[in-house]
Amino acid sequence: MGRGQKLTVRQQTFLQKLLELSRERRGPVHYSDVAQVLGVSPFSAYDMLKVLEKKGFATASYALAAEHSGPGRSMVVFAPTARGAQFLGAGGEETQLDEEWQGVRERVLNKLRQARETSYREALNDLLAKLPETPSPLSYCTEMIGALLLNMGRVRARAGGLNPFRALSALRSARGGELETLAGLSVGATLSANDNDEGGASVTQRILEHAHRYQANLSRLSEEARSALVQFLEEALDALD
Repeated sequence: MGRGQKLTVRQQTFLQKLLELSRERRGPVHYSDVAQVLGVSPFSAYDMLKVLEKKGFATASYALAAEHSGPGRSMVVFAPTARGAQFLGAGGEETQLDEEWQGVRERVLNKLRQARETSYREALNDLLAKLPETPSPLSYCTEMIGALLLNMGRVRARAGGLNPFRALSALRSARGGELETLAGLSVGATLSANDNDEGGASVTQRILEHAHRYQANLSRLSEEARSALVQFLEEALDALD
């Protein structure tokens, strides 16, 4: 059972629901409860949870449950393992930052470097076009950080003296909040620049549409993944200099 083992989207859905229910109930969960909230048969839920158990993301045990099965009878219950909880906390990626994310990171950094010589808007449109195809929260946030920074670079010259990078620099010095605040700074810079041309309005709308998802994905990341993103933000800012 290797650390690089992957889960399908359906398997991740079952693992996520198992984690939510076990936290809510402060203990293992019967497979029929998972089946009920997901709208599948108990047999399907049992089979999927056994797959997760085999892969090391869930564990099965027996519990007495008179209220379910009658006095003295036991039932099979499931709970996520530490590995399963960690998998979801890292947004579907194990704590080791794998080759897939490293590839995304390098591609975004290259896009930022190229934007200095070509067009911020063109590079931004390229990244925004890829965002719907990015299922992993860590990779999504990486792509989105690149898009937010490119947007700030695009409007900086038109922002009426406002330099959003200066505000971001202050947050970096304070060592806190830079990832969460980045979206607000980028959108605020766009609005301050009065970016009303058709292309600018379209970009602003797309940024706004992704901002909520970006914040939600940040909240799902492990501390290790967040630390990697903070380091990536430093590298991304250097790439734009």
